[in-house]
Amino acid sequence: MSLSAHALPDVWRASELARPPGLVLPTGHAALDAALPGGGWPVGGISELLQAPGLHAEWGLLAPALSQLAAQAPAPRSGRSAVVLIGAPWLPFGPALAARGCVPGSLLQVQVDTLADRLWAAEQALRCADVPAVLLWLGAVPAAALRRLQTLAQEHGRLLFVCRPPSARQEASPAPLRLLLDWPQAQAEAGGRPPALQVEVFKRRGPPLAAPLLLQMQPSALQQLLAASHGQAHRRRARLVQTLALSEVSDAVDRAQSLV
Repeated sequence: MSLSAHALPDVWRASELARPPGLVLPTGHAALDAALPGGGWPVGGISELLQAPGLHAEWGLLAPALSQLAAQAPAPRSGRSAVVLIGAPWLPFGPALAARGCVPGSLLQVQVDTLADRLWAAEQALRCADVPAVLLWLGAVPAAALRRLQTLAQEHGRLLFVCRPPSARQEASPAPLRLLLDWPQAQAEAGGRPPALQVEVFKRRGPPLAAPLLLQMQPSALQQLLAASHGQAHRRRARLVQTLALSEVSDAVDRAQSLV
């Protein structure tokens, strides 16, 4: 006797999105939620974010989820939860994070350089009851180390985001979700940082996506912050030009008087 896959709720058919084995946290990007099993980041698993050095698109992508974590109930032990950053290449800019709804005070940075130290710190953070999520920056890493992190994240029900270079795409990974981040080529060639981020979901429990997603990365609050910053810079330049012009006039008058 044969059984239809429809009669077996635990059987995943590759032609459709799988049901996540645990909880998910909405990403804050509707198009991305629609493409992910369960509609969000997998709680209890690795989400790999691959991007070129210097891109730093993880903050715009993750800020809505981090703001949700900051708004949740206090941590069970200390009364204050913290998202742990391990090996971040740069300190995040507090005002920009706040404009995205993310509380900078809810972030705890652990600066370690060696691979062994980063892996050890990540394991300790995943075991901590007051840490709902860990952001980990890695380069080349053994698959066995990633499997250990995946097991710990699943065992303790933690969000684990691992940022790696694009070359890691060719390597096997236990992560249930893997994304490649980039700026759209046409917008990048126009100069400056474009407001839309290109996200290729190249590994998920579901059928392949026909095309990468384009996600808007500048909410209105951040746009207002940037506009105010640009306005202040313009006014500073205008005052500097005016000061230089007055100085040149004064020098010209001094020279003219010296010739009289």
